Amino acid sequence: MRLMMTTAALSVCLAGVWSQSSAQADDNTQIGPRKVLQVPNENAAQWFIQGADTAIKRGSAKAKAKNIILFVGDGMSLTTVAASRIYEGQSKGQSGEENLLSFETMPYTGFSKTFNTDSQTPDSAGTMTAMITGVKTKMGFLSINQTANRDDCASSKNAKLTTALELAEMAGLSTGIVTTTSITHATPAATYAHVPERNWENDTELSQANKAAGCTDIAQQFIDFNIGDGIEVALGGGRQHFLAAGADDPEYQEFFGARLDNRNLIAEWQKKSPGSQYVWNKTQLDALDLRKTKHLLGLFEPAHMNFEADRVKDRSGEPSLADMTRSAITVLKNNPKGFFLMVEGGRIDHAHHSGNAFRALSDTVAFSDAVRTAMSMTSDKDTLIIVTADHSHTMTFAGYPARGNPILGKVIGASGEGPTAGYALDATGLPYTTLAYANGPGYTGASDQQQEGIKKFPHQMSGVQTTNGRPDLREVDTEDQDFMQETAIPLGSETHGGEDVGIWASGPGAEAVRGTVEQNVIFHYLTQANPVLRKLICSLTACEKTLPTKQPSLAAKK
Repeated sequence: MRLMMTTAALSVCLAGVWSQSSAQADDNTQIGPRKVLQVPNENAAQWFIQGADTAIKRGSAKAKAKNIILFVGDGMSLTTVAASRIYEGQSKGQSGEENLLSFETMPYTGFSKTFNTDSQTPDSAGTMTAMITGVKTKMGFLSINQTANRDDCASSKNAKLTTALELAEMAGLSTGIVTTTSITHATPAATYAHVPERNWENDTELSQANKAAGCTDIAQQFIDFNIGDGIEVALGGGRQHFLAAGADDPEYQEFFGARLDNRNLIAEWQKKSPGSQYVWNKTQLDALDLRKTKHLLGLFEPAHMNFEADRVKDRSGEPSLADMTRSAITVLKNNPKGFFLMVEGGRIDHAHHSGNAFRALSDTVAFSDAVRTAMSMTSDKDTLIIVTADHSHTMTFAGYPARGNPILGKVIGASGEGPTAGYALDATGLPYTTLAYANGPGYTGASDQQQEGIKKFPHQMSGVQTTNGRPDLREVDTEDQDFMQETAIPLGSETHGGEDVGIWASGPGAEAVRGTVEQNVIFHYLTQANPVLRKLICSLTACEKTLPTKQPSLAAKK
């Protein structure tokens, strides 16, 4: 016992967190917040070099991929993948557990560590920046390195990071972004924009000081993108960020543009891009001859696109993520040199934040359908496809449900002799669901969000005022699309999770995807696999013995 105590004390000291408060733990006194440990000095070059080294040692630089596709399931935790595979299987009449989502059939897998440089649990801005630039950075930053300060234009002037999409344009490849969110949202925006604040989606979000310092909003940066011949395809939501304040939305009388500069950026894009096509509904998209389309912009909603479960109710018809992926690849394949495409299932994340597993799972299945579409339109011989998530969520999968139990249903427990006859009960005698959240708006008890006895819970979020006791779910349809899963800790919005996420890969260079890696390594998997991109990176970073010595700079090329 003495030896164990000494070893434990030594480990605490070595960790650098020994304090007077920890020494008083045996006195049952309250221990306050411990000091946040200081991380070692880091910079963009270190992140880039370490990431390149990892990918090259795994064989990425030996590949010859013509086309590169990155699929990002926003918030698609491993729990989400497992629950969605069962959900899809059960929708086909199976027990569900034996099913596989499309990307789970890919031959190579790994794990991605998702922390931001300033946060254990990350956000989509910092994580997508890591994947698209090869450099980890702070929460809220889009393709800006960690030296800047958030919402501070002046501090970000010399902190821009070159993205894989920008490199692809420099190399003569065609490029595209597809998302179910606004195209100015964090994940798609990180491919082309450079801002120290992800919320700068239109000019109303910038302070006068930031405007005076020379920064522009994300929508304007999309329009001003002038590398190569510009982004060939952009499909998603976000019309309001491109239209002047008060300008009518073409689909909804109750929605208007949001820009204070009175610019119509959609019209400017059309004028700037010869051979361009702009669409805002599925009928218009379907009518295009995509093999003759050079540039395609589709903005299908004023803000984010609908959840997959709600898409059928769209007034003017909205394409699915698979539809948009098919259209993008058709346009991009017009370039014989190849293409780079990023596809995001962005609303998986939003459903999780709302504590609504139904929409999170159905959007994940729609994401899987999009991956299947890309796999059917390309070849493993010349196209590297990587599927991953930017971060996790707190959804849990527990309770010993019997095999084949509805994944959105209440737990019918299994015993050594088979399933029990009725619901499994908690310590107070109440049934509970297989899926739940660690935190969020669906607090396990009556609140201003939900009262005991109602038949379904809303998935909208607001401030949560809690009372005591869990609701009795016996008469509640927990499989209803609006049911809000219960949570242990009441929050107005469910948070991200900090654990690793999966990486799945097929095609040239996919064999490098194995083991656990820092998230920024994914950039190097993508770019090292294409010989043209690999050569370009070396020309911009002074490669020595195939290892880049710094993150590439667009200024050097210009």
